[in-house]
Amino acid sequence: MKKLALLFLTILLVYSCKQEKKDETAQTIKVEKYTIEQFMDNENAFSNGFSPDKSTVLMTSNRSGIYNMYTTPAEGGELIPVTKSDSSSVFGISYFPEDDRILFRMDGNGDEIFKIFVKDSSGIKRLTPEKNVRALFRGWAKDGKSFFYGSNERNPKFMDHYEMDISNNFESKIIYENKEGLDFTGMSDDRKYVALRKSINTNDSDLYILNTKTKEKIKINDNVSGNSARDFSPDGKYFYYTTDDNSEYAYLMRYNLQDGTKEKVIEKKWDISAFYFTRNGKYQVMFTNEDAKTVMTVTEVATGNIIEFPSIDNQQILSAGFSRDETMVLLRVGGSNTPTNSYAYDLSTKKYYKLTDVLNKDIDPDHLVTSEVIRYKSFDGLEIPAIYYKPKQASASDKVPALVWVHGGPGGQSRLGFNSIIQYLVNHGYAVLAVNNRGSSGYGKTFYKMDDQNHGDKDLKDCVAGKDWLAQQDIVDPSKIGIIGGSYGGYMTMAALTYTPEEFKVGVNIFGVTNWLRTLKNIPPWWESFKEALYTEMGDPNTADSIRLRKISPLFHTEKVTKPLIVLQGAKDPRVLKVESDEIVEGVRKNGVPVEYVLFEDEGHGFVKKENQIEAYGRILKFLDKYLKGTNAEVINDGETNSTKIDKES
Repeated sequence: MKKLALLFLTILLVYSCKQEKKDETAQTIKVEKYTIEQFMDNENAFSNGFSPDKSTVLMTSNRSGIYNMYTTPAEGGELIPVTKSDSSSVFGISYFPEDDRILFRMDGNGDEIFKIFVKDSSGIKRLTPEKNVRALFRGWAKDGKSFFYGSNERNPKFMDHYEMDISNNFESKIIYENKEGLDFTGMSDDRKYVALRKSINTNDSDLYILNTKTKEKIKINDNVSGNSARDFSPDGKYFYYTTDDNSEYAYLMRYNLQDGTKEKVIEKKWDISAFYFTRNGKYQVMFTNEDAKTVMTVTEVATGNIIEFPSIDNQQILSAGFSRDETMVLLRVGGSNTPTNSYAYDLSTKKYYKLTDVLNKDIDPDHLVTSEVIRYKSFDGLEIPAIYYKPKQASASDKVPALVWVHGGPGGQSRLGFNSIIQYLVNHGYAVLAVNNRGSSGYGKTFYKMDDQNHGDKDLKDCVAGKDWLAQQDIVDPSKIGIIGGSYGGYMTMAALTYTPEEFKVGVNIFGVTNWLRTLKNIPPWWESFKEALYTEMGDPNTADSIRLRKISPLFHTEKVTKPLIVLQGAKDPRVLKVESDEIVEGVRKNGVPVEYVLFEDEGHGFVKKENQIEAYGRILKFLDKYLKGTNAEVINDGETNSTKIDKES
């Protein structure tokens, strides 16, 4: 009887294993492969605010190929063009509070030197200086008669705070002259108090309140900590800010402007990333960053009641902009497998209206991948969070190549949001692990500070550990794993190919830093207030730190690079200069290593023009298909050297 039972159990186990295998195979589906043109035809559109009567909404969209302004009915409908630029992108700011004039901004093809413009029935007028002056909108006055903006017109290094009167020929005046290199972070409605911040490092900062009448400046925080201004109360009595003083995560504090007392208001197990009041103070709005997911909480101030918002297809509400009378809200809603759409929500009727439908109609939404948060152990046992994208067509019997994706920064974070490039790569059979290596934000200040003056070492080892995690997944081909990243992630790509040359099969460097000495010496002038903080984290290139900075700069060690590389760069980039990419390409090519270089003359730090995006990301996939998914045989046997072949392609 025992033998019979054992035989039955054995048969059951065998059947169970086969069934599991069958179920696993059943989960893989036939996915149509979409072109880069189809993915880039996913429209990127976002709302900029209601018209004064709330009948229409101002939108910014790249449906024309570059960003332009549009309007649409508040209950949904067609987008009607307001501008038709075919060169520089146009980004909407808002309607005027009491009429249909529109504020917007433009820069010079990605140079980040923004100008503010007004569009009315007679045409377009520039409101801020034309040349070499950067201006950023900072909000409307409560009475709607003027708006505030920051500008470095007086001194290229410092952003002063201005007010522009819209009823008196757009005359402006300085409210706060920034001679101390502080950052403006807010102002009370009565203009009496200004909130200022002094960065200590990339996490910690001191907060000050300046009385514009008495000129008295008071420091708010007691200890070295991460502090961020959030809002002044509409009655002018309190100043709200977040701090991580004696805590891993940022919590909300309230400072009494009359007597200087402070009290803790809200604390969560994750960072409170935003907090503000609606115009008249009826609601307070809070966002938290909960394990790479955005969570919104809206509270009615008078009652303390939480206002329920609709759950739209289980997606995240990423932002909320209330109308001036606080009766309607513009929401941005999206998920990891769904591009972000804009909605108008009526608080009284509880109805919401979809204003955009940005997913290209050619793409079946069931073919897009929902990402998941995973964690893996790094070389020293530290737990590293990451976002994992698994191709639906992958299986243990049909393994796929994979990529470690590294975010920008230093100090950025990969989130549970939609990314067209990642979805494009996953759709074409690449598993992607977006790592949040030590030094990433969102996981506590201890984790955030772990890469300070240790870049290209332990943070790189976290990426290598991510590669090792991918190699253990049964759907991944462990011999075909590459690394990709932009900006700081581009640096990590080059660091990986330079300092761990055998770990990754290919590298994709999207405008990445390769010479920290030059980058830190040539940061844009308007970053002056942040420069010391950046030097504290990265090192000061003008001191003995230069020895370490040279050591961790891939440009000086290009002879170590042995794996195929593609580099993408915008010629107008003010953060990572074009020369960075020029020189790394030249250096690596000397090794006879396949190198492709994709340069755009009309882009900056990030590619915003659709035709350039199509070219850039299409080239990335072709490169990966050739050097990661395929073999190098076609290159070796084509009768030419690799470098000559790629020179022709570039």
